[in-house]
Amino acid sequence: MFIRNTKPIVIIALLLIPITTYWYMRDDNVAKINPYLTRTIDRGDIIQTISANGTLTPVVLVNVGTQVSGTVAKLHADFNDQVETGQILAELDPALLQAQLQQSRANLLSAQTQYNIADSKLRRHRTLHETGFISSEALDIVRQELDAARALLAVSRAQVERDRANLNYSIIKSPISGVVIARDVDIGQTVAANFQTPILFQIAKDLREMQINISVAEADIGLLRIDQPINFTVDAYQNSTFNGTVKQVRLNPTIQENVVTYNVVAMVNNDEGILLPGMTANIHFVVDQRQNVLRASNAALRYQPKDPAASDSQQPGRQNNESTLYRLIDGKPVATPVITGITDGNFTEIVTGTVKAGDSVIIREKSEKKDSETKFRFRMF
Repeated sequence: MFIRNTKPIVIIALLLIPITTYWYMRDDNVAKINPYLTRTIDRGDIIQTISANGTLTPVVLVNVGTQVSGTVAKLHADFNDQVETGQILAELDPALLQAQLQQSRANLLSAQTQYNIADSKLRRHRTLHETGFISSEALDIVRQELDAARALLAVSRAQVERDRANLNYSIIKSPISGVVIARDVDIGQTVAANFQTPILFQIAKDLREMQINISVAEADIGLLRIDQPINFTVDAYQNSTFNGTVKQVRLNPTIQENVVTYNVVAMVNNDEGILLPGMTANIHFVVDQRQNVLRASNAALRYQPKDPAASDSQQPGRQNNESTLYRLIDGKPVATPVITGITDGNFTEIVTGTVKAGDSVIIREKSEKKDSETKFRFRMF
């Protein structure tokens, strides 16, 4: 029969028992002496901000399209090109438009001939009417023929003007001076303007001044005002902070999945030209700021004791901007009411109260050990 040698296991177990018991009793005694974590009230600066995201765009961005259909024959501008007002950007193949114009001119010549014939006929019939050879009814019919010829002549002239304008529209020109942001056509591409105007180029008027279109939640929109300063960063220059001002708070809300947001437009100076259209801006609206004020950790303001009866007797009725801090007195949390001011998310201004700089306040209770985790279990084999 095989007998297992259990002597080493027993020796190790006997050595572990006093060590484990010591650390368990030590941690338990420490928890009983001071079962709370605290933070100190201090003085410092608090800057209250609102965070949001937005997109950088040019202040003036013009979409250049075409009013006529055709095939792109020539391109005279490309991405990032500086262009002037009236400068040719592209040309469409003018063959069909020229043929249409020639046909309209021929129709105009025909209408002019018919008008001249009707006018001569009316003059002759007036002479005949004056001498009594024709009736007034016959003269009226000739007058109507002249009126019809005159109307046809006017229509033909308008058709010529329209076809001439269409031919001119085949030459795409820049409506403003600026820089080409986008070019959406290539040589040989066919553009159709039958249903909507196709966009061929996008031109920004001046990139030295840009704007940010910012989406702000309805809970924060009441804290914003015109000319309010903002700070923002972009991913391309994470170590740089840029400045701007609020220009407009647009009244039209955006509602998506019951979340209401408003579009806020901020102006940004871009003299260095490093900010580019389409960049995502991480914005901080500076709502308010205080310097060298008494402040407490927000964790201390959120703390509630597990046994509120220990301090309920010292809590007065709560009013606006009133919170409660808990100081540790004789091993028990004692409620200390304070009036709070602005917050930056980490610290909150203490406007009035009995606390002072250097006081320790409770932020949370230390976690008690579970029986299943602290009991030492020993098994011999």
